[in-house]
This record gives sequence, structure tokens and C-alpha cells, in this order.
Amino acid sequence: MNETNNHPDCQYILQVKDLHTSFFTDAGEVKAVNGVNFDLPPGKVLGIVGESGSGKSVTAYSILRILTEPGKTTQGEVIFRGEDVLRYSRRKVRDFRGARISIIFQDPMTSLNPTYTIGNQIDEAILLHTNRSREEARARSIELLRLVGVNEPQRRVKQYPHELSGGMRQRVMIAMALACEPDILIADEPTTALDVTIQAQILELMQELQQKLGMAIIIITHDLGVIADMCDEIIVMYGGRVCERGNAEDIFYRSKHEYTRGLLRSLPASNRSRDKLIPIPGSPVDMLRLPPGCPFAARCESAMKICLEQMPEELAMGGEHYASCWLNVRGTIKENADE
Repeated sequence: MNETNNHPDCQYILQVKDLHTSFFTDAGEVKAVNGVNFDLPPGKVLGIVGESGSGKSVTAYSILRILTEPGKTTQGEVIFRGEDVLRYSRRKVRDFRGARISIIFQDPMTSLNPTYTIGNQIDEAILLHTNRSREEARARSIELLRLVGVNEPQRRVKQYPHELSGGMRQRVMIAMALACEPDILIADEPTTALDVTIQAQILELMQELQQKLGMAIIIITHDLGVIADMCDEIIVMYGGRVCERGNAEDIFYRSKHEYTRGLLRSLPASNRSRDKLIPIPGSPVDMLRLPPGCPFAARCESAMKICLEQMPEELAMGGEHYASCWLNVRGTIKENADE
């Protein structure tokens, strides 16, 4: 057996290590991502959850290296199959995007070019990353549209984005992302602009494709309910940091961070359909002026003095469940003292 296969890092297709990304504006440095870490095994589904401005999408764009000025990744590593993507040359990055990792953006209407047909846009991705001829690329485009459930694909390839419904355009975006059979698919709020019925269809389609093609998926959302049934691991982000991580049962039934609990309380539930939703008090943290302590402390009803002054370390809660919260540290200290 090859010794390198025994190395613990070989079990992951992607590793994000101590990732920091900032936007350098006239007002100052906006620290959008602050030390994010996670591992993605091949063929697994990772959910990244948090409200707007928590750093979810910026993390994805940093991995793909599609940040534009004034954004810049200032620290960390993005390890794909043993190599740091952040050290890739421009040519290697171009080959990496699309061929090895793809993204579905949240608004298919603005992501698709309104002046090109659906077929031309899918063809372009295939021609860029493969050696197929134009005829072979068009045949592949039709095959992909059929795979993602677009009816009459031979006719659809000749249509323009405005001629398709929102759900159909999102299916086209998925087909484009799958054009080169990537190892990793990132879905950035893939159901935001869709009604509830179409949302369920798109998520079901992604699950079916993941099982059929064996690719890993990173799904980014502000709604925990969207990913409850499809993720092997969920990480919850706030203030550019991971505040809690674990499987669905850990997050939904054994949550240990007050922000995660706040997100769960704000979800509608069938058993309390007549009750009002419970919002998280306060406003999101100012990423231009991050506090020295826990970024959620100012909104947390259980905050202690230390929460305002010092950022807690990530603490193991059992199994693969981790949380960064001083309340858990205090509980651990008390348990040790009792023993």
C-alpha cells in the first residue's frame, strides 16, 4: 500500500486552513473571513450556514479565487488534492475552475448572459475545458440538460435565458456547473430566488446528482431548514468565523452556540405554526470594527465579560461536534472541578 494514502490529509478532497480574506476600502479593512477551517471528504455534502454578511459566500469565492478588487485573501491555505490553490498560477487556476470545481450562483437570471443562447453558454464551458469538437460539445450540452430534468433539451439549447422560468434557469446553471464533471460543486444560495415548490425540486435534483456522480458538494445558505436532510456536516458562520460545526443531529438537536440556537428559534415549525417567529436581537456585527472577543457577544443574552474581551477556542463537544463559545468552556471547567 502506498504510504501517502495513510496520511490523514489524503481522506479529504479539499481542506481550508486558517483562511483570512479582507476587503481594503477607503473606510478601512473589512475582515470578511477570519480564520475559517474545514475539511471536505470526497463525495460528501457540507453545508455552510449563516445570515447575510457572515462570510459564507466570500469563503467560497476565496476557494475559487474569483474575488475582485478590493477583496484579497491575506492568509491561509486551500488544499485541493495535496496542492495549495492559493499558490496556483493563473493558467492553473483557470484549469482548476470548471474542470475540478464549479459553482452555482444564487441568481440564475444575472448569472446567465442574456445575449447568448442556453446552448452556446453550456457549449463554451465544455469547449474551454475539454478537447471536444463543437458538435460533440452541443451533444453533451443536450445530454446535460436532459440529466438535470430540462424538458425538450434540443429545443431549449436554442432559447435565451429570458424564455425560461426561474426554476428552469437554475437547472441550466446546474448543467453548466456539471459540464466538465467536477470533483466539487459549490452551490451559493441555489434556491433563494425560487418559490418553495421549485426549491424542493432543485434540492432533490442536487441530491440525486450527487449520489449518481459521486461529487462532493458545498451548499451555502442562510436557511438551516433548506439543508436539514442533505448534509453530512454543517458549519455555522458568524462574523467571518466558524462558531459551530457538526452533523445535522448535533446542530439541530444538540446545538451548543447561542447563535446556532438563535437561528433555530427563528425557523418556522409546523408544531408552532400560529406562534410568532423569534428573531435574533440586535444587528449583525460591524466587519470593519470587529470586537476583540466573540463577534456574537453583543447580541447574546448569555454573554459574560470574557465574551466581550477574548475570542474562545473551538471546543470538542463529542464526536465531530465542535463549538466556539465561552459558556461551553465554563461548563467544562466546572465539570473538571467537580471531578
